[in-house]
Amino acid sequence: MIDPKLLRTDPEAIRRSQSARGESVELVDELVAADEARRSSIAAYEALRAEQKGMGKQVAKAQGEQKAELLARTKQLAADVKAAQAASDEAEARFDALMKTLPNLVFPDVPLGGEDDFKVLETIGTPRDFAAEGFAPKDHLELGEALGAIDMDRGAKVSGARFYFLTGIGARLEFALVNLAMAKALDWGFTPVLPPALVKPSAMEGTGFLGQAAQDVYYLPADDLYLVGTSEVALAAYHSQEILEAATLPRHYAGYSPCFRREAGSYGRDTRGIFRVHWFDKVELFTYCAPEHAHAEHQRLLGFEKDFIASLELPFQVLEVASGDLGMSAARKYDCYGWVPSQGKYREITSTSNCTEFQARRLGIRMREGGEVRSLATLNGTLCAMTRMIIMLLENHQRPDGSIYVPEVLRRFLGMDEIKA
Repeated sequence: MIDPKLLRTDPEAIRRSQSARGESVELVDELVAADEARRSSIAAYEALRAEQKGMGKQVAKAQGEQKAELLARTKQLAADVKAAQAASDEAEARFDALMKTLPNLVFPDVPLGGEDDFKVLETIGTPRDFAAEGFAPKDHLELGEALGAIDMDRGAKVSGARFYFLTGIGARLEFALVNLAMAKALDWGFTPVLPPALVKPSAMEGTGFLGQAAQDVYYLPADDLYLVGTSEVALAAYHSQEILEAATLPRHYAGYSPCFRREAGSYGRDTRGIFRVHWFDKVELFTYCAPEHAHAEHQRLLGFEKDFIASLELPFQVLEVASGDLGMSAARKYDCYGWVPSQGKYREITSTSNCTEFQARRLGIRMREGGEVRSLATLNGTLCAMTRMIIMLLENHQRPDGSIYVPEVLRRFLGMDEIKA
């Protein structure tokens, strides 16, 4: 949620952001009108309430016909106050409902456009030339099945399409990646967290996942709970309705949880293997900080992601996401795309977003500095989405005989320097 004061002081900035996102600019005009109606109804209610409070003293002093007139006025005022309060509540509810549909403000220097209009900021590492090595790369599923690491058929039998089993070395690879990610997060000063994967509607709405992403969310109506698509939701709501002391900021959390996504709208895309699935596990970094430190924290999160990917000896690119592909909560987002040899292109493996004060306002999280209480900022970043990182390791580090080279940083967690069938 943005600062309502901005509607009155600089509505044009909101219009520019909406235009950059490809969203409704007319929504801003609706919000301005709703805000004026809200403030007008509050003023009307308070004026009537003040008159009602003063009427009691007048009635006590009045006599005869004057008292009867005042009593009649008192009765009418009670009805007017009740009606004004109802009108005020209705205007407030309409304003709040409209505000919840307004996405975060995009930073002015974010690239304009949609999903394909990202800006490549950096290319790190060089993809292997498999032709020069004398063999064609196999895809992760062929490699994973031969190694006894991935079982898609039984995943589909048990749970349906886009489900899988990680077995044997596949399961061990995930555990190794989790331990590596958490070890690095600890070195960087993050507090490990195992958050719940089921959350209340208030947590999902507060983080902005019931807006544009609502169709991708699993809902359990009998319990009025949602399955999270990322532990960002639970980590953001962790301090909901709290005031954090400035001296305790920034706060850094590293959450590990299962993630559930319907993958709505992805019919026919990435149906082979474990690249785009309905469930996967992930280590997510999350930060609470003062708004003025958010930019620096965002760069740090991106740096951690780059460090992790590079340590696994994977070639990748750093992208800045375009305005129309940011999602509801992000004001800026960077993605890291890893090289997939079997596809001959880079694909998304991590993402980090600066959500400024947007989520904190929706979740009622503030900071206290001296005598001032104000909003703070939240940021998130994927450190390791297990299925996609396993894809990267299998495909980029495969050998002609089907064995897999294990990067040095992972060996102490996996207990081997190569994977063989």
